[in-house]
Amino acid sequence: MSIVVPEWRRAYDEVRRYSMALAEPLSAEDQGVQSMPDASPTKWHLAHTTWFFETIVLKPYLPGYRPFDERYAYLFNSYYEALGPRHARPQRGLLTRPSLEEVHAYRRHVDESMSTLMTRADPATRDAIEPLITLGLHHEQQHQELIVTDIVHALSCNPLMPAYRPEPSDGEAAPRLRSTRPGPIEWLDRAGGVVGIGHDGRGFAFDNEGPRHDYLLRPYSIAHRLVTCGDYAAFIADGGYARPELWLSDGWAAVQREGWTAPIYWVPGGEKSDQKSGGCGNWRVFGLSGLKMLDPDAPVSNLSFYEAAAYAEWTGARLPTEFEWEAAFDTPGIEQMTGHVWQWTRSAYEPYPGFRPLAGVAAEYNGKFMVGQQVLRGGSIATPPGHTRPTYRNFFPPAARWQFTGVRLVRDN
Repeated sequence: MSIVVPEWRRAYDEVRRYSMALAEPLSAEDQGVQSMPDASPTKWHLAHTTWFFETIVLKPYLPGYRPFDERYAYLFNSYYEALGPRHARPQRGLLTRPSLEEVHAYRRHVDESMSTLMTRADPATRDAIEPLITLGLHHEQQHQELIVTDIVHALSCNPLMPAYRPEPSDGEAAPRLRSTRPGPIEWLDRAGGVVGIGHDGRGFAFDNEGPRHDYLLRPYSIAHRLVTCGDYAAFIADGGYARPELWLSDGWAAVQREGWTAPIYWVPGGEKSDQKSGGCGNWRVFGLSGLKMLDPDAPVSNLSFYEAAAYAEWTGARLPTEFEWEAAFDTPGIEQMTGHVWQWTRSAYEPYPGFRPLAGVAAEYNGKFMVGQQVLRGGSIATPPGHTRPTYRNFFPPAARWQFTGVRLVRDN
């Protein structure tokens, strides 16, 4: 009998516990709601990430494994066509059964079976399952972020506008939301030239982060900080949402069709206080801690790509390509590259030269989504600690607004 590597088992336990910790502030009613087709209930996220380990690891590799409930293969498959039919995504909020308690029992059943497998696996089996388990843990971390962003959207639809969690203390999350050098943007010069792009193969990466390849960049300058709420409020005050010349055609159509006049979670009204709002009027912003007065120095968040591009056009700058962003990651003086908001880039989500998807069922993980989406870089306040890398390629459709997404500017030299 082989002995499980302690670090491997510890990583599994930590990730699985963190998902439950994220759900802990939520009631059973909170965890069953689906506020739009692009979001999913918390309960579904907890079950789907469990389904992943059951389907991809336990069924093929643990002899005699008995599924918790055979029907869950249909309920909690997300988009894996090779694994059969599935419940329609827009209808996940209709799954009042199984109950939250049954989903918790499902997680315990799979966790116990995973413990058995990791403890008893012979060397050949361990070699086969280790990359699948690692992928499953990073997959669950992606869903941990979705648990947060999806429930914030759901709570924003409630007239009570309840908070997901209390306001953090001064020593917790608040400091990393601000630039250490608020004020005018400082432009950091980049010489351009041939740069290496993509993951170098050391440690884990998703398949879409490689192969590493050379890319030619022209000289450019990148902003030392993210665009702030105060910056964006000036764009709104200047009629940014009423000026079609600033918008991409599809973006302007979205503004007209959806009636956009501000970021999705900005709420007008309330007591006006120049001292609290930094002269940004009386906007309030809904977030993890409920509805708060706009902080002018906080990074603007929950923008679509269209809004990000329009703002960049208004400033006379532009959005970076994903290659410019990655090459600038370690630039001296640059701030807020990760842990604040995902940063829209001007790059379409396409395969790198020589890209090949993972083998087997995991082939459906990334490659089939490489059309009609924009790349984002960085990581947000909802991204689990340690989950991102400079080469990490997030992607969403250009109209998406419910993620913690923001703006960094570049300009040509």
